[in-house]
Amino acid sequence: MAAFVELRLSLSAFLLATSIPPAAGAATACENLLSLKLKHATVTVAQPFPAGSLTLPGVSSTIKTTTAFCRVAMTMKPSADSDIKVEVWLPSSGWNAKFQGVGNGGFAGAIDYQALSDAVSKGYAAAATDTGHEAGATDAQWAFNHPEKITDFGYRAIHETADHAKAVIRAFYGGAPRRSYFNSCSDGGREALMEAQRFPADYDGIVAGSPASYWTHLLTQLVYNMQAIGTPESYIPSAKLRSIENNALNQCDALDGVKDGVIENPTACHLDLQPLLCRGSETNECLTQPQLDALAKIYAGPKTSTGQQVIPGLSPGGEAEPTGWSVWIDGAKPESSLQYAFGTNFFRYMVYNDPNWDYRISTVDRNMSLADEKLARTLNATDPDLKDFRARGGKLILYHGWADAAIPPRNTVNYYESIVRRMGPKESASFVRLFMVPGMEHCSSGGAGVSMHVLNPVPHADADHDVAAAVERWVEQGIAPERIIAGKPKSFSNATEFSRTRPLCAWPKTSHYQGRGSMDEAANFTCQ
Repeated sequence: MAAFVELRLSLSAFLLATSIPPAAGAATACENLLSLKLKHATVTVAQPFPAGSLTLPGVSSTIKTTTAFCRVAMTMKPSADSDIKVEVWLPSSGWNAKFQGVGNGGFAGAIDYQALSDAVSKGYAAAATDTGHEAGATDAQWAFNHPEKITDFGYRAIHETADHAKAVIRAFYGGAPRRSYFNSCSDGGREALMEAQRFPADYDGIVAGSPASYWTHLLTQLVYNMQAIGTPESYIPSAKLRSIENNALNQCDALDGVKDGVIENPTACHLDLQPLLCRGSETNECLTQPQLDALAKIYAGPKTSTGQQVIPGLSPGGEAEPTGWSVWIDGAKPESSLQYAFGTNFFRYMVYNDPNWDYRISTVDRNMSLADEKLARTLNATDPDLKDFRARGGKLILYHGWADAAIPPRNTVNYYESIVRRMGPKESASFVRLFMVPGMEHCSSGGAGVSMHVLNPVPHADADHDVAAAVERWVEQGIAPERIIAGKPKSFSNATEFSRTRPLCAWPKTSHYQGRGSMDEAANFTCQ
């Protein structure tokens, strides 16, 4: 049986490499897709669009595409309370015979039209969903007493989108996509892992960035962090974050052989917080004892009353970066941060079903146990048994920024290591890689280090520098990525010039300076 599977995969790779077009069938004109019959789904729009600027109803920004495409919109109702909106965009010409699934962030609630545009401009047929509701990314009021909508958000909508999109692709082109890929971050990273764990036949290659995989424990952590800084005495103003970051850098920056403002591997950093304690009058250069205690809790992560670690704490480094702790942890004032918005919305509208629930009087034990009881099966993507995904040739790349203030980076390391324990080192190495990104904040925004996504001015051009291209090469050519060269752009508005490049090493290897040459050039670092 194993030999048959390998033969089948080899044959598929050969057919793709020789660019044989999809099996011929009866293609359908774009407008005629309006009458396409689908299981518990209705096509509401089937309209061709030329290349150029595109204005869509209900979308405030103008979307620009470089290729003509067929836009298909549909509504899916897999349950009586479902109302899942989906868009499938199909290049009118130059289709690369591949399908790209697009994920979501936060509590979802919107379709990422720009990602669809980017995908069709590169030749992909692509699909995206709002996961069954329309709302802001931090708003979970839609979930109040709507368990079916929570199921749609948890895993059903993203799977149904893949299934129905492939049906649309077959109808439009007269053949199925040769390969299917999914690449997303944050909640989209959780969606990615849901696909690999629950629906291994949906995608051939998956990239899961900064995944919110342990959802119920992550949201428990957000409330725990709010409680840690929830008094006037313990609240840490953003003006003190630079001193906190400097303390971490002073102790741990040079552990990789180079002092560059970035902690390469925070797991090797044994941080002493006492240098931060105010010895006299309080200033922005020091912390009071209550503030120091709060900081220690955030680094340590929440534990139950019996000492069980709920989820790892945040890693040292990057605390003062523009999209770091000031946005996620502190906020401009107490109870204004993103963690406050996500934490209160989750427990009020998904767990306790009480809009007046008060985080200040809750406990870690109660929050975690009730969230797990009600929603772990629906929302958590933590299953390390990926044998079905591996058996059909699936490849998975995980990545996470070490300076992520939204989702603890160590949680992704823990998940990767759980796969290795469950499936064994040899089996795991055949289909999964983890890349930890020093100094990168949530997903790819900001940070003192390099970014996973911005080295190539032309994305997907080079599998040695682009994670999406790397997973495709692995699927199609069998070349596993052992390192990916990433860059720090001089400006995120024009990411074509870089002040630094570094190799990202497949975990557990990390990057080390060789002791000669520029510290800002990847060629002078090795993976050890």
